Amino acid sequence: MLNLKQLKLVLLDMDGVLHRGGEILPGAAELTTVLDRLGLGYACLTNNSSQLPATFAYHLHDLGVAIAAEHVITSSTATATLLRRRYPQGTRLLAIGMDGIQSSLFADGYFVSAETDVAAVVVGVDFNLTYARLKTATLALRAGAAFIATNSDRTFPAPEGLIPGAGSIVAALAAASDCTPEVIGKPEPAMFEAALQLFGVTAEQTLMVGDRLDTDIAGAQRVGIATAFVGSGVHSMQQAQVWEPRIDLLADDLAGILSLLRAGRE
Repeated sequence: MLNLKQLKLVLLDMDGVLHRGGEILPGAAELTTVLDRLGLGYACLTNNSSQLPATFAYHLHDLGVAIAAEHVITSSTATATLLRRRYPQGTRLLAIGMDGIQSSLFADGYFVSAETDVAAVVVGVDFNLTYARLKTATLALRAGAAFIATNSDRTFPAPEGLIPGAGSIVAALAAASDCTPEVIGKPEPAMFEAALQLFGVTAEQTLMVGDRLDTDIAGAQRVGIATAFVGSGVHSMQQAQVWEPRIDLLADDLAGILSLLRAGRE
């Protein structure tokens, strides 16, 4: 049984938990105040690799959610965290992606951006992708480079509808190179393990709050992180109630989860 007093970190999905489109959801405005009072750290997790954590923080601030950039973990920042554990400084990488992945990998000079003789090909969503870039990445993979995908989301939500996401680009490269990618983003364990490393906590000291059973909940459960489901997003409360393994906390929205945390810690 979950002991709320042992928690040190709360991980949160954003869309469907903190906001839905441009609408802030119940509990989001007071989130940081409540968690600070309870002595809990917090971080938002997103598979979106296209933007910088600061950009997500700015958008949340506009909605009325006061979360700083250092509390936002994207699939790009998680990828960079894990690759720093794996490769030494100066390692050459080929990266397909936008500001989020380019900045996470290369802004501080730890890795070197290159197109040949690379240790790994790192793939995120790229709205300006060209055939030439796919060709270069394919040749690098066939030459033996590791294949790292920030996430496997096949579609990306845009104002005009669903458009090709990172997973679509990953699928094209997998077909062309005959290589299988290592995926970092939810529901894969790597995303959650990166969050634990960044905040210096264990899985047993962590709670994941999400609205998607197949990514947020399933991914956290795979690494032993306790789970909290909110019915304000993709999946319904009825689906969550019959989910196996059993979810630790259930509430209609984030406000309900915060009430449960207060009751268990105060």
